[in-house]
Amino acid sequence: MLAESVGIGIIVSLFMVELVGVAAGGIVVPGYFAFYFDRIDMVLLTATIAFVVIGLLKLIEKIAIIYGRRLLVISLLLGYTIGRMTDLLAPMAFRAIPIELQVIGYVIPGLMAYWMHRQGIIRTVSALIIGAVFTRGLLILLNGGAMIK
Repeated sequence: MLAESVGIGIIVSLFMVELVGVAAGGIVVPGYFAFYFDRIDMVLLTATIAFVVIGLLKLIEKIAIIYGRRLLVISLLLGYTIGRMTDLLAPMAFRAIPIELQVIGYVIPGLMAYWMHRQGIIRTVSALIIGAVFTRGLLILLNGGAMIK
């Protein structure tokens, strides 16, 4: 099901870029978010890491000139590193409810941060939400209305 979600998300992302001119946080990001919509903890952690990465990019820009491919690579490396660090944390519990910190893919937070840096946070997050909702809707339609997962 994840493969179908990513495939549909790629098509939705392509149409969004061509019709509206706004990227939805990377070509594969809406598909991943659509697939994991029922895991709000993963969605929020991934978005939080993307915001941390964009903050770090702003700090790095004060001491170094980063643009183009370097900006993309630094974004991906920061997103990967922070996402991987959350995997290494032991499972926690809040009021006897286990909390497992999982990020959606290792490159997704970096891709989101890269596009937020390039086209703005509001535009990117708005396009991501619209693209993910549309992708999820198409995925549900293709499954005959059945629950996803």
